[in-house]
Amino acid sequence: MAYSELIKNFSRIREYMREFYLYGFKSRDEYATRRSGRSYDDERRRLESWLGDAMRFRQTTEGKNVFISIDTRVSRHNPLYAAWKAKSFTDGDITLHFVLFDILSEPETALTLAELMERIDGYLQGFREPRMFDESTVRKKLKEYADEGIITAERDGKTVRYRRAGAEMQPDSDLLDFFSEVAPCGVIGSYLLDKQGAHDGHFAFKHHYITSALDSEVVCSLFLAMRAKRAVTLEIAWRRREWIRERQAVPLRLMVSAQSGRQYLMVYLPSIQRIQSVRTDAILSVRPGAVCDRFDELRQTLDGMAPHLWGISTQGRTGQRLEHVEFTVHYEKNEPHIHARLEREKRCGTVERLDGNTSRFSADVYDAGELMPWIRTFLCRITSISFSDPLLEARFREDLREMYAQYGLEGGAEA
Repeated sequence: MAYSELIKNFSRIREYMREFYLYGFKSRDEYATRRSGRSYDDERRRLESWLGDAMRFRQTTEGKNVFISIDTRVSRHNPLYAAWKAKSFTDGDITLHFVLFDILSEPETALTLAELMERIDGYLQGFREPRMFDESTVRKKLKEYADEGIITAERDGKTVRYRRAGAEMQPDSDLLDFFSEVAPCGVIGSYLLDKQGAHDGHFAFKHHYITSALDSEVVCSLFLAMRAKRAVTLEIAWRRREWIRERQAVPLRLMVSAQSGRQYLMVYLPSIQRIQSVRTDAILSVRPGAVCDRFDELRQTLDGMAPHLWGISTQGRTGQRLEHVEFTVHYEKNEPHIHARLEREKRCGTVERLDGNTSRFSADVYDAGELMPWIRTFLCRITSISFSDPLLEARFREDLREMYAQYGLEGGAEA
């Protein structure tokens, strides 16, 4: 079978793109332990055809390691969107597509299915080996296009007439450019930019998170389920596909990390009757279920939890409803930016200025452990700190002792 750049199922290419971009530096033999060597070669060639110079390789003693290398400071448009624009189609699909839109090229042309079938048969007779389409195939294609909004179905009694939908007003290209690079499902904006032929963007991003493009199909399915207030069945992979299982869930909201660009789905899990988070890159598929009568109630519950969410964790180790964390920092007179930074980054916490050189931060959150990396950035200025979770406080102080020991300093135990 000849190699083709087009793909029928995105799930496999999604896995390979993540492996090449996030993990990378694997030889062909290492991939072949999970897939055949032929499959690896096909997917690698597809990626090379889409990404061009972004595909790199390094020769090692173990063999040739292929990886994706993209400088997001230079690349103004997400190059991974190319994968979404290579979906496969049959000869019949593409033939019927162009025949239908040629017949319905004039906006005032409105035809019944029988009239369309007659025109299609006459249209194709001019070919040496005309392809024939049955009425069922044409009807299904018209329904598909009507659902997509590119054909309108106008009913007059029992008669249905099909007409090409009018061209919608296109959003401003700068708006689409920004949307396509920062929003979930930004690939939609990239498609619209293709139609406008406007890819000379005016935006550059210091932190350009491009890997969310791989989750676009999953995120779109989740948005549709949320709009319809439906429960879903999620197929979730843990530990890089070592463990895969299905979970019944009610999707409530998508949250995006401003630090890493990772996307998290906040869901209600009926099995444990709790709201939790799931990383979208761990979701392999989404299957819509029945309408959830409690959707609005669950969304309100999540909204009520928001003032105590530092990140996406809804429960700490103590099992208490809320955990308290508090620390005080001291800074010099020429360092007013420290207090300003506390105010800017406090999220759901509160900041109190004790005097001209001292400020106190405090927060009641579901998981105080989420604050640890942020708190450590103030280490040299912290004069006191306390956690309602004694184990978390002990871990923090032990980390501080180890740091003092590594630098040959004293006083870590009293921190």
